[in-house]
Amino acid sequence: MLQPITCNNYTIHFNEEIYTRLNKHIDSHFYSKIFVLVDENTHEHCLPYFLSNVQTNLEIEIIEIEAGEEHKNIETCSGVWNVLSELGADRKSLMINLGGGVVTDLGGFVASTFMRGIDFINVPTTLLAMVDASVGGKTGVDLGSLKNQIGVINVPVFVFVDTKFLNTLPSEQVRSGFAEMLKHGLIHDEKYWDKLLKTSGETNELDNLIHESIVIKNKVVMEDPKESGLRKTLNYGHTLGHAIESYFLQEPSKPTLLHGEAIAIGMILATFLSHELHSFPVNKLKTITEVFIQKYGKVQFEPTDYERIIELLKFDKKNAFGDINFVLLEDIGKTIIDVKVDNDLIIKSFEYYKNH
Repeated sequence: MLQPITCNNYTIHFNEEIYTRLNKHIDSHFYSKIFVLVDENTHEHCLPYFLSNVQTNLEIEIIEIEAGEEHKNIETCSGVWNVLSELGADRKSLMINLGGGVVTDLGGFVASTFMRGIDFINVPTTLLAMVDASVGGKTGVDLGSLKNQIGVINVPVFVFVDTKFLNTLPSEQVRSGFAEMLKHGLIHDEKYWDKLLKTSGETNELDNLIHESIVIKNKVVMEDPKESGLRKTLNYGHTLGHAIESYFLQEPSKPTLLHGEAIAIGMILATFLSHELHSFPVNKLKTITEVFIQKYGKVQFEPTDYERIIELLKFDKKNAFGDINFVLLEDIGKTIIDVKVDNDLIIKSFEYYKNH
């Protein structure tokens, strides 16, 4: 049995115990009504099982949004706010966000701002949401193709992780979430990184690795809840990764990349920069490059793409005073924050990726 993880003002519970916890919480808090936010995928594949485990006499309303990062915007929020209002939501309503990172990020933001804030519970159903969006209280939406530009930090009442939901996912979604777990190994613990490389993917083994990943992220967030220092390390690979993800979203000729696919590229580029600027060991750079390319394949970049991606870096939330700040590594588990990198070296990192 996986042990609960205590976060800043909330707890993450796992598998068998979550429905007992949920039902007890609903029973003791005198909510007026429950709203469950889903997308069309979780509506079909996750909601029936979830509702079969909820025991309450309260009215439960289902609100569905369209699936996909392209719908993680203020227009979708406006639609959900309007539906909440039309269905009689009040300050004593409870919102349960059942879905991946888009649903939990957007649902958390909607709940945090509706009537100046109602209680919400996140039930992540993708691997990415379990190991990333479940921890830290970041809520929000994209501004056009720019990732997570609008939002607030506000914690849920609980996060409930039921790894049975992973069985509903296509393999590329599981692979996308695994990229964040690999990141946790790179920034925190070489032993964990090695464990991830050797995993067989068996359910029990994956459950334990998910738990360990959440513990790693939570430890960082607990020490730096407002991202003034240590928490920035969680953005390893994300500075360029988010810019690549945004660029591919807005460029019709490019394929849409899943978050983990874009971050995998970002981590190869960041590791190359780490080698160039902070003598990250070349043998480990080679291994990391091979691991990510083997797991996530290669994406084609043209020299004309580089400048447009670099232009998007100015929208990264870690920037200050016009400087673009990177998280880099001296070695696996040894991070450096707020590193400035010139554009020529960024282009060199793309050329390194292109030639491997």
